[in-house]
Amino acid sequence: MRCRLLPLVVALLAGALSLPAHAQAPAAPTAPTAPAAAPARLSVVFVNPGKTGEIFWELVNHSMRAAASQLNIDVETLWAQRNYRQMQELGLDVVNRATKPDYLVLVNEENAALPIMQAAESAGVKTMLLANALTGRAFEEFGGPQEKLKTWIASLVPDLDEAGARMARALVSVARARDLRSSDGKIHLLALGGDDSTPTSVARTNGLMRVVGENSDVVIDRLLFANWNETEAERLTANFLQWAQRRDINIAGVWAANDPMAFGAMNAAKRVGYVPGKDLIVVGLNWSPSAVRRVLAGEMLLTDGGHFMGGALSMMLLRDHADGCDLSAGKGALIFKTSPVTQMRANTALFFVGERQFEQLDFNKLRQASKGTCGARDFSVGALLDAAMFAGD
Repeated sequence: MRCRLLPLVVALLAGALSLPAHAQAPAAPTAPTAPAAAPARLSVVFVNPGKTGEIFWELVNHSMRAAASQLNIDVETLWAQRNYRQMQELGLDVVNRATKPDYLVLVNEENAALPIMQAAESAGVKTMLLANALTGRAFEEFGGPQEKLKTWIASLVPDLDEAGARMARALVSVARARDLRSSDGKIHLLALGGDDSTPTSVARTNGLMRVVGENSDVVIDRLLFANWNETEAERLTANFLQWAQRRDINIAGVWAANDPMAFGAMNAAKRVGYVPGKDLIVVGLNWSPSAVRRVLAGEMLLTDGGHFMGGALSMMLLRDHADGCDLSAGKGALIFKTSPVTQMRANTALFFVGERQFEQLDFNKLRQASKGTCGARDFSVGALLDAAMFAGD
């Protein structure tokens, strides 16, 4: 089964893990010590910020568990249900347990991870940030991994700035090709962000705004924050389209920071006569099965993503760390890139995310294929799948 599955997805999933420009790569990284035949079993708690049943965070959890099961890691997932206060309570409860885990994986959703990290420092619990690193004042005060918080071993984040920009470029290109300009000759867009504080949300909208700034004929009429929610996005879009119609503005497209918000926008647009995929170009992000189906049907232009594999990558990095690898040597976040699913790639992506075939990947072979580079290796999803298919076969 694995040999049939993997050739389909190797070309689809691409991008590279690298240290950011501001980080200094280690001059001579120390390779992980060779693991024993049966490496020590690790215990990991993952405080998942999403809601149970929320597709993206379910995929993150699923990929994490698939890798953990092969790397001798026990994973306990705690769901914060999109409530940052509950996330903090869950994390602090873990840190205060009598029997503490070897590692605590956190997501800096709404910049709420720092109190947990500080408590973990006092308790001696090693932490990793997944998806969102420290930003703003928190970064200014604490810097990168192991600068002030010695038990914070690494941050693993997707390059969502470039994802947001790539989505915008594709949207603008198609809107121009179809001449979806308003009467003023400009391409008018609605942007739906997740929130105005979470680093991954800010990164996506930063990428969007960079592209808009490079194109004088493109206008963002509104940047509205729908809290990642389809219902809220539908309400906000309906109000916005009424405003645009009163001013005789033709809206060429919707840029949505995740797939559910794209769905909400499409629902509202259909009610006032737009035909998504024809006179309204819609882009989203997450690779959710529903979005991939809409891309395949031509209703959405693309859904960017693949970053749910960060769950699996985090387990590989924790296994590396336990085997002696210093993940913080570059003092910056470890970055991995996402990639778009367009109509040409939709069938392949739908098979992969719909069937959730993560167990088909051999994560031990993936580690062996890049052995000796101590964390700062090529962790592109494409490279991972390529290594899984060929290493040792």
